[in-house]
Amino acid sequence: MDLLYASAATTNAGPLAQIAAKVSGYWSTISGWIVTHWFELLIAAVFAAIFYTILGVLKRKAASIANRRQNAFSITTIIARTIGRTGRFFRVMVATELVNGLTNAPPIIARTIDLLFTVAVVIQVAIWLREMLLGLIERRAKGGDENETLTNAMVLIRLLISFALFAIAAIVILDNLGVNVTGLIAGLGVGGIAIGLAAQGIFSDLFGAISIILDRPFSVGDTISYDSSTATVEKIGMKSTRLRSIGGELLIISNSKLLDLEITNITMTGYRRTKYPIAVIYQTAPEKAREIPALLQRIVEGEGAKFVRAGFTGFGDSAINFELYFDVHSDSFQEVFEARHRIGLAIIDAFNKQGLEFAYPTQTTFSAAPDGTMVMPYAAKKP
Repeated sequence: MDLLYASAATTNAGPLAQIAAKVSGYWSTISGWIVTHWFELLIAAVFAAIFYTILGVLKRKAASIANRRQNAFSITTIIARTIGRTGRFFRVMVATELVNGLTNAPPIIARTIDLLFTVAVVIQVAIWLREMLLGLIERRAKGGDENETLTNAMVLIRLLISFALFAIAAIVILDNLGVNVTGLIAGLGVGGIAIGLAAQGIFSDLFGAISIILDRPFSVGDTISYDSSTATVEKIGMKSTRLRSIGGELLIISNSKLLDLEITNITMTGYRRTKYPIAVIYQTAPEKAREIPALLQRIVEGEGAKFVRAGFTGFGDSAINFELYFDVHSDSFQEVFEARHRIGLAIIDAFNKQGLEFAYPTQTTFSAAPDGTMVMPYAAKKP
């Protein structure tokens, strides 16, 4: 009975005994390696400590440069900020790998150090890439007035970039551990497609907002023309853009739909062109009609606008038609409106002084007497 009990106790303690034996074997191997290669280990440790200190100094120097520079979006600041994100675990593992390379470490220790070094490098590279990408995105979007929108967008951009980079890092680490990551990659792909299809409309407008912020076809305060509307941009939101029309109405349009339209940024042109159709009566003398383009040019230039062209365009039903084109160098609609007002009144005043009459749609009716003779619509002149 006692023998059976002792045998059972030994069997139950078997796994613990095996673990203890492995730990004892590892310790014997490590202690023997330390005793045998103590001098190489000492030299390698000195080099590792120096290398770790150098990496720490570089990190602190980079962080100091990033904090000291006034331009937070310059390439130098972005690089310095990226280097400043170097982690302590990475520096420790780089120094440890240096020791591993300079000494003849036992296979179990070498494999462990190599694995931890791989993990540290993969995670650190993901951190560096995230910091660099976010810095470049902020640099591209700098100088705009969409600070609130950019702040909100950066939260999502940071989340998406972080998820993508660290998901790739996790897959690389698991692959180095010998794990079959094929199923994991397929699952992430299917999950991403499902989420994208479910929130297609939201993501479409969201990426539209990001495109507007980064590509900057227009900014807050710009006057744009799209479809059949002309309005001033008041706010670029995450889902929609708000514009104030010339008539004062607040127009709201989704970002994706707005980007699908042809947009004319009137503010970026630096000027606004105006076309005036002008019609004079057929009774205008030819010599006076020839002077109309030069007269219009003097009027436009006298009001401070830029004359483009003016001239005869055709014979109308009841008028001789001319066209005038001129530019007002201003991005303010109010200033352009006032310039058009002044030039229009100046044309009326000048035409009146020159005896030029504006035409308007008229019809002349001719009738006949009972004997067939033509009755003129106006009184006959006395001889």
